[in-house]
Amino acid sequence: MALRCGIVGLPNVGKSTLFNCLSNAKAQAANFPFCTIEPNVGVITVPDERLNKLAELIHPQRIVPTTVEIVDIAGLVKGASKGEGLGNKFLANIRETDAILHVLRCFDDENVTHVDGSVDPVRDKEIIDAELQLKDLETVESRISKVQKQAQTGGDKNAKLAYDVLVRFKEALEQGKSARTVTFETKDEQKVAKELFLLTSKPVLYVCNVEEGSAASGNKYVDMVREAVKDEHAEILVVAAKIESEIAEFDTYEEREMFLNEIGLEESGVTRLIKAAYHLLNLETYLTAGVQEVRAWTYEKGWKAPQCAGVIHTDFEKGFIRAEVIKYDDFIHYGSEAACRDAGKISIEGKEYIVQDGDIMHFRFNV
Repeated sequence: MALRCGIVGLPNVGKSTLFNCLSNAKAQAANFPFCTIEPNVGVITVPDERLNKLAELIHPQRIVPTTVEIVDIAGLVKGASKGEGLGNKFLANIRETDAILHVLRCFDDENVTHVDGSVDPVRDKEIIDAELQLKDLETVESRISKVQKQAQTGGDKNAKLAYDVLVRFKEALEQGKSARTVTFETKDEQKVAKELFLLTSKPVLYVCNVEEGSAASGNKYVDMVREAVKDEHAEILVVAAKIESEIAEFDTYEEREMFLNEIGLEESGVTRLIKAAYHLLNLETYLTAGVQEVRAWTYEKGWKAPQCAGVIHTDFEKGFIRAEVIKYDDFIHYGSEAACRDAGKISIEGKEYIVQDGDIMHFRFNV
C-alpha cells in the first residue's frame, strides 16, 4: 500500500530543505516565497535494519524495502482558502495525501526572512489551520445544503446520518477546531466522516525545524508548539533540517553515525520522521524472505492475514488458505527457514490471525 505524505508550511520555514534531505530530490531551496511552485514528489526508502539482517543469512538476489511518497507542496499564505497566493493548488494537493507533515520554523536567523516578519511557530500553525478549516467549513456547508431537507422531512436514514455528521463537523470548525478533533462512535458515522475527505481530518505530524544546538533537546519555540497542540490528535518531531542536509551528504553509514553521536542524536531526523509517520497512520511492516528477494510490506495495524496477503496481490486475499508465520527473532536465532521448521518455530495461521509487526509470512492460496 502506497503511503503519501504532504509537507506543508508557510514560506521560508525549511520545507524544501527538509524535502531535499528526505528524498535527495533537488527542490529549489531559496530565500523567497513560492520557490516551490509545483509540488515536488520524492520516494523515500523506509529504513528497516531487519531486512539487512535477514539478507546476511539468506543472501537473496535483491532487497526490497517499503517506501513512502513525499510531496513538497507550495508555500501557503493567509487567504489561501479564498485562492490567495497559490492557495487553490495548495489545497488540492493536500487533499490527495494520507497525512500532513506540517513544518514550523523554530529557529532565529536574521539572514532568512519570515513572511510575517517575526518567528512565532504557534501563530504560523494557526494561520495554516485557519485556512484549512475555512475550506473544510465551505465543503461542509455545501454538503449540508444538499442533504438537510431530505434529512429533516424525507425520512431518509442515510441523509439523516450524513446530516448529523456534517453538523458535528460544522460546530467544531466554527469554533476554530480541526475536523480531526471530532470523534464518532459508530462505524456508519465513521464511514460517512471519512468519505468527506476533509483537509483537517488528516493526521498531522508537526515538524519543528530548529537550529543545530537544539536538535537533541528542542528550544523555547518547540515548547510553545507542544503546549499549543496538546489537545490535538497529532504528534511532534524536532528536526534540524540544516543538519539533515549535511548528514545526507555523507557517503557511508559509519560517517553518518559518527556525526550523529557528536551532536547527541541516536538516529537521523529523516529516520525518526518516517517512523513517526508510520505510527501516526497506524502502520506496521511484515516481511517475506527467500532466495529471490527479502522484502518489506506495509499494512494497517490490526489487519488479519488475508488482508495482509492482499497487499501483495488481490488474488492472495481472494484465494487465501493459510499463512505460515515465523517470528523475526526466531529466524535470526535459528538462521534459516529450514532450521525454524525443524525447531517447530513455524506456525500455521488461518483467516483470523492478526499479523504482527516483523512477522515473516508465507501465504498459501488457491484461485
